[in-house]
Amino acid sequence: MSYQVTLKTSGKQFTVDSEESILEAALRQGINLPYGCKNGACGSCKGKVLEGQLSHGQHSEGALSRAEETAGSILFCCAHPQSDLLIEAREVQGSGDIAIRKIPCRVNTITKPSADVAILKLQLPAAERFQFLAGQYLEFLLKDGQRRAYSIANAPEQEGPLELHIRHLPGGLFTDFVFGVKDPALKEKDILRFEGPLGSFFLREDSKKPIIFVAAGTGFAPIKSIIEQMQLKKIARPVYLYWGGRRPGDLYLPELCASWEKEIANFKYIPVISDAQPEDQWQGRTGFVHQAVMQDHPDMKDFQVYACGAPIMVNSARTDFSSQCHLPEEEFFADSFTSAADLAS
Repeated sequence: MSYQVTLKTSGKQFTVDSEESILEAALRQGINLPYGCKNGACGSCKGKVLEGQLSHGQHSEGALSRAEETAGSILFCCAHPQSDLLIEAREVQGSGDIAIRKIPCRVNTITKPSADVAILKLQLPAAERFQFLAGQYLEFLLKDGQRRAYSIANAPEQEGPLELHIRHLPGGLFTDFVFGVKDPALKEKDILRFEGPLGSFFLREDSKKPIIFVAAGTGFAPIKSIIEQMQLKKIARPVYLYWGGRRPGDLYLPELCASWEKEIANFKYIPVISDAQPEDQWQGRTGFVHQAVMQDHPDMKDFQVYACGAPIMVNSARTDFSSQCHLPEEEFFADSFTSAADLAS
């Protein structure tokens, strides 16, 4: 059985088959709704059902609270219609013309700028041209049918291999493989397969507003892609980059950020450490990264914010920036790095 879904704002309609989520059906039919994790953990695809009935799959309480669900909010990635629906959702402009494809790649290099971060560079076949928007991600297709998602860290126009930043999560199926915890370990020249590009986290170039980037850990990767894209396209907007970690070593490319401050006009880099130890001799900002943003920018009504990292940071920033700092909800763009633990929380 299938049902028809209508978007209130644009009047667009699409059909959802019984085995699909609303998000899957919309993307299949060229309607670009915002999304990130696609598994109910990040909240990027949140919207409202105005008319009709649906069932909701498993999702994180942090992504959609019970109070929000009772008030009619839904996560399109895990909602299945049980009747025709009228929904309220933001549509994403700019990503619809890029095809999502499955592509083989060869591991070019593996470097480790810190003990628990690996930078993978992936070489595509010689005749292959992979199009993506700065900030989007890809999913590795593993042999057992599972997938693992990682943001692309280089700009689309840059020549050379694709760059990914991977943090080691002990016990993680793919990250243990990358870091050699289990045999066989990933090595240079190995062949992998991925699908992409995916995600709605990319720069809205039609705006002239100043930008606040908020990164936690390897959430720096897609933000690096966007900043390098802005450099290449000579997009001149005031930029504030806040990069947070527990210890200074978590900010694994500090020299690159320092070089941006010298090379890019109206660019400011603010590193923030939440759990510095005496041996770190840290002299910079301390505390949670999104709170440092609020201290510096108590009024964000004229800004755009791009946040990437763990769901707890992204969700806290989304809520606090809107409720306390006047950031318009439609000017907050996010990519949450989720795991099975995030979904269960």
